[in-house]
Amino acid sequence: MTATEIRQAFLDFFVSKGHTIVPSAPIVIKNDPTLMFTNAGMNQFKDIFLGEAAPKAPRLADTQRCLRVSGKHNDLEEVGIDTYHHTMFEMLGNWSFGDYFKKEAIAWSWELLTEVYKLPKDRLYVTYFEGDEKEGLEADTETYELWKQYVAEDHILRGNKKDNFWEMGETGPCGPCSEIHFDSRPDNERTEVSGATLVNADHDQVIEIWNDVFMQFNRLKGGVLQPLPNKHVDTGMGFERLVRVLQGKTSNYDTDVFQPMIQFIAEKSGKKYNSAAKPGEADWNDAVAMRVLADHIRAISFAIADGQLPSNNKAGYVIRRILRRAVRYSYQYLEFKESFLNQLVPLLAQQFKGVFDELYSQKDFVQKVVLEEEVAFLRTLSSGIRRFNELTSIVNQGTFIKENDKIIDHIPGINMISGKGAFELSDTYGFPIDLTELMAREKGWTVDMKGFDAALQQQKERSRAATAIDTGDWIVLRDDESVEFTGYDETETIAHIVKYRKVTAKGKEQYQLVLDKTPFYAESGGQVGDKGELVFPDGEIILVTDTKKENGLIVHFTDKLPQDIDDALTAIVDPALRSQTNSNHSATHLLHAAMKQVLGSHVNQKGSLVNADYLRFDFSHFAKVTDEELAQIEAIVNQKVRENIPLKEERSVLYAEAISSGVTALFGEKYGEYVRVITFDDNFSKELCGGTHVKATGQIGFFKIIAESAVAAGVRRIEAITGVAAEKYIVTQNALVNQLKELLKNPKDLSKSIEGLLDENAKLKKEIEKSILEKSSGLKTELAQKAEAIGDINFIAQKVALPNADAVKNLAYQLKDIVSNLFLVLVADFDGKPSITVMIAENLVKEKGLHAGNIVKELAKEVKGGGGGQPFFATAGGSDVSGLDNVLVKARSFVG
Repeated sequence: MTATEIRQAFLDFFVSKGHTIVPSAPIVIKNDPTLMFTNAGMNQFKDIFLGEAAPKAPRLADTQRCLRVSGKHNDLEEVGIDTYHHTMFEMLGNWSFGDYFKKEAIAWSWELLTEVYKLPKDRLYVTYFEGDEKEGLEADTETYELWKQYVAEDHILRGNKKDNFWEMGETGPCGPCSEIHFDSRPDNERTEVSGATLVNADHDQVIEIWNDVFMQFNRLKGGVLQPLPNKHVDTGMGFERLVRVLQGKTSNYDTDVFQPMIQFIAEKSGKKYNSAAKPGEADWNDAVAMRVLADHIRAISFAIADGQLPSNNKAGYVIRRILRRAVRYSYQYLEFKESFLNQLVPLLAQQFKGVFDELYSQKDFVQKVVLEEEVAFLRTLSSGIRRFNELTSIVNQGTFIKENDKIIDHIPGINMISGKGAFELSDTYGFPIDLTELMAREKGWTVDMKGFDAALQQQKERSRAATAIDTGDWIVLRDDESVEFTGYDETETIAHIVKYRKVTAKGKEQYQLVLDKTPFYAESGGQVGDKGELVFPDGEIILVTDTKKENGLIVHFTDKLPQDIDDALTAIVDPALRSQTNSNHSATHLLHAAMKQVLGSHVNQKGSLVNADYLRFDFSHFAKVTDEELAQIEAIVNQKVRENIPLKEERSVLYAEAISSGVTALFGEKYGEYVRVITFDDNFSKELCGGTHVKATGQIGFFKIIAESAVAAGVRRIEAITGVAAEKYIVTQNALVNQLKELLKNPKDLSKSIEGLLDENAKLKKEIEKSILEKSSGLKTELAQKAEAIGDINFIAQKVALPNADAVKNLAYQLKDIVSNLFLVLVADFDGKPSITVMIAENLVKEKGLHAGNIVKELAKEVKGGGGGQPFFATAGGSDVSGLDNVLVKARSFVG
């Protein structure tokens, strides 16, 4: 069976068992503070397991794309090294929400594997939870008895809490599980060693292929297990591992899931892929590198397609880290010195066409982003190699070593990169520590791993301290199963607090409240959460500082709890902030539609921010938007504002119907079976949206673009304002123009007058520069004649009367050209600010170990300043101009 046939057989089987097939959720998670990425098939159903939402059907099945590269489930460092770990993988799953439980889940697992897929029964092993005294959990004997109907008892194994009690994280839904393992070893090995002894022993040929999780509990903060409202089944079968088993391979990478990609890489690199290569063998590094590229491009591409661009923080940093790991293997082992990874995107998109079409429809955009990231990192990689060479350069016959631009004592014969230096290579230049170790070994050096680990741990502790959030358990006051949002129709409503909890972050205590009814919009889809008040009958007012969404719940943030928490309250949204936010959100829709008209249909939203002050819109486009295009976009939006188009809001529209009607949907958003459609003119703007809007476009008043910029490769950003803010902006700009007119004596053509002034200024600058150059040339001859021979060094230390640093630099380079063996120190006073310049002949740098950067730092102490630079040229500044004479005296000490 091909991979495509295997996937379809799974889905068809569970359709025959009464399951509804649902699409994969995006790989990037929104509205869940506990997760950045979908790391298991159950993530999109978390709110159902917690009883906070109703399932669309009691039985569901899907293939979910998952990513495990951070947090508790982190497989990144294993990827490429072994045969079965991946960053992005598919999880085939079937789900029961309060419907069937262990009996049916176990029976269907066995039926699918042995009757549909025809796997040999004697190669299958199953596990069950043995219990845990500390948790007060008994052994799952029910599962054991059910398996005895199908499996020989010596193939039913006890499993501990680590392997047979599934938990998504430190808190959340959990329960005992039963794993199914497959032994793919040759018969002779199976005869010698029982597969039972190798289950969960990290044997690469005895692997888990399916896990049936029986969701019974919710793990609270502090470790307490609370029974869930209903019992559920959550099963997950690793698609890549299943294909490997069914295709009779010993590695996931040898299946038709990965081989097309690997063979493409092999062809382009001119190297042969050796699946059987072992560590230490000639082909090992090449094989690992090809597996890394074939795997990592999947995680990178699907994350970008789902809206997560590489960046320097949070989820974006994780994607950038994966991408850089791939580029490093490509550069180091496959010898691709120019960008190559991006060439894999079209191949991957074609492979998943019809399965995950999000990638295929955006393949050009994704490839462009990957290309730009590669080019940027290859530059960084080159800089990192230069820094590595600096850290491992020895001067003065091995008696000194440079580290972090300082010369420190060094024991001859012991060449070791400090932990601080290795961490700098990792943190600043993106060098994985194994790359630093490898490069060090090639030069006969070692790395202080203890020091590196200590520096890394310090960074982690700083990061944890900066982001540490202590979240208490929910205190439930009412058992309302649903929360009603009334904010589309009103900004004020009577409500009760359903539950609350305390949250501490950065030393500040806050409370999170959930109401049974609320007009407060929770931050989502780029629109910020509402602010407002909770007013109680006794007159107490609790300010709502923010509103966010968590697993389907609308959570209100407050700085304190009310005195009578059980009393009814009036929830009131700040009407002014909501009105301004509405205007900016509706203007965003008009902007999106106008941009498609002007720039083309390729324009798609890649992010947005909508608040009361302004709107920010990120979009896919590969060139700067010209002033003419911006003006055209702005004109179209304002035309639609003047037309006062009424809002057409449709709630609970079937998703399929909405899409077929031509509505704009956003990649990376998770849509339910029913959606809300916002339309401003059926022939202009029609989008899926859950935000709040004006009743008619005339309420926007006026729309003004205030900035256009680049955000990332292939992504541009427009910032704009509306209404009163736009009016104030125009008034301010008009006042500025009038002020300029007055200064220029009210010229008929303001633009022409300013151009004339600029031209005149440029001419004057050139004349001044010419005068300075002439003065520098005169000084050159004068100073060269003052050179003092100290041994084999020509020493010059003088104060010069030049107007700026460029003039002094130019003089220094001129002197270097005419004075051999030069050691030059020039000081100057730039309007009360001291300046120091050091220039050293390159032969002196090599022969005597002199370093201008280190020397200028010492000299700068005399003027209460600092500086640095290259070994042959460096500059410094300071705050005490009176110390310049001391600088000239001290300079002599560096040459004897």
